[in-house]
Amino acid sequence: MKIFAMKPGHDGSVALVDAAEGKLEWSFEPEKDSFPRYEAFNPEQFVYAAEQLGAVPDVFAISGWGKNSLAASAPIGAGYYGHDRAAVQHRRARLFGTEVTHFTSSHERSHIWSSYALSPFEQGRPCYVLVWEGALGDFYCVDERLQVHKVGRVMMTPGNKYAFLYALADPTFTLPKGKLRNEDPGKLMALCAYGESGPMTPEERELTEFMLQRDSILATLSKEDLRASKYYNIGLQHPEFTRLAKRYSDEIFDRFYQYAKAHLTQNYPLLISGGCGLNCDWNTMWRDSGLFADVFIPPCTNDTGASIGTAVDAMREFTGRAKLEWSVYCDKPFVDDAPVMPGVECRPLDLKEVAAFLSRGHVVAWTQGRCEMGPRALGNRSLLAAPFDIATRDRLNAIKRREGFRPIAPICLEEEVSRHFDWQGPSPHMLYFQKVRNVELRAVTHVDGTARVQTVNARQNPSMHSLLQEFQLINGAGVLCNTSLNFNGTGFINRTSDLYAYCRDAGIDAFVYDDQFCVLSKL
Repeated sequence: MKIFAMKPGHDGSVALVDAAEGKLEWSFEPEKDSFPRYEAFNPEQFVYAAEQLGAVPDVFAISGWGKNSLAASAPIGAGYYGHDRAAVQHRRARLFGTEVTHFTSSHERSHIWSSYALSPFEQGRPCYVLVWEGALGDFYCVDERLQVHKVGRVMMTPGNKYAFLYALADPTFTLPKGKLRNEDPGKLMALCAYGESGPMTPEERELTEFMLQRDSILATLSKEDLRASKYYNIGLQHPEFTRLAKRYSDEIFDRFYQYAKAHLTQNYPLLISGGCGLNCDWNTMWRDSGLFADVFIPPCTNDTGASIGTAVDAMREFTGRAKLEWSVYCDKPFVDDAPVMPGVECRPLDLKEVAAFLSRGHVVAWTQGRCEMGPRALGNRSLLAAPFDIATRDRLNAIKRREGFRPIAPICLEEEVSRHFDWQGPSPHMLYFQKVRNVELRAVTHVDGTARVQTVNARQNPSMHSLLQEFQLINGAGVLCNTSLNFNGTGFINRTSDLYAYCRDAGIDAFVYDDQFCVLSKL
């Protein structure tokens, strides 16, 4: 049984699951290949995905959504909300002249089943699930019979409340009521490092309570409603705002933590899904909380994993299985469209040469294999540089046209991660913060002394592991700067013409593709 699942709305995706094998064959995201970030599933993506099929799939599945991107509006498929079997629908239908099963279940369930299917725990082991994102802020339990039980709701719209605070302080934010920017929660996370935890001042407490007590902040509040607030357009790096940002973030986490401490008492593993699962600070606090036997966050924890979750929900419905074999490198393969590239000298890839080139302070755009699924560059679509100088961090942020307060993440040999960071074992998907132990790693150390490290072993990513080994032989540390390879405001670069144009226009020194090392002649 082949299940072809699609997720409408922002962060769209399409996935193919082989239910007989229990395998994720691929998961494609429309933003990849330099389409706009957070792109919706589109006709081009549908045609591309259909070209990968050998026959009409047995099941067409649609992840539930709400029209006009508002979760409470008229439903697409099974709609946005619903955790139990009432939120599952299927019927026989004819598509392309072939009889198939049309399946749909709620967006809420897609988060639950994506995190469950991709987690390393055996089927039948009870797990708690936290879904926190733009609209949802709820805990669940998946029992040994694959029944989903809602433990309780902590807060509506936690992700939107996180974005709203950033917008309040940002003088450039002018969108009307009901609109927020998808990129702002991640930026607020970076700013929190500039603040300090502690008891809230009366002003901080008043604003925090005013915002967090609302169910839907988008529907009930506009930035202009807070024009009288001292934080209105105060500036993102103003010390009073960064302090508020940190304490506001701490308060949101603490409300979820206190609920979990009181109600999630069985020491089951915790699965985390939703856009807030990209908050590495919060993930680390869950891991260190002592409340759970283990913690797992999938690399596609945001809505990009929803098509996988819906496919798994269909697999559970028709086969009773809910676990997948998968690889994070399951998005599109690289496309060599053979552009003319004046001013570039290409030669066969030699990892020793690339490591030496990076050691001399150069920046390399690196593409190998298939794209990563999810929003994080995990060594296949990466900008790489030596990690030792603060100027390198500033150069990478300038190349990417990002705010200067944004950190640059490290990629590190798994076998030596504890030498450089306060961490033991793997962290393959860049979803936790670690304290930096090696003071030489200045380019990847955030203002609060942390980094968002990705570890690599030889099985997971052989070519990147080998490059890090070569760099280690020269510099004594198997660590590189690793940030996503993309034009500003778009998904990962995935074809030679875009790769060449990006490196030429952004002043990048060299690029790697299809086992070729290409140096721009200006060097």
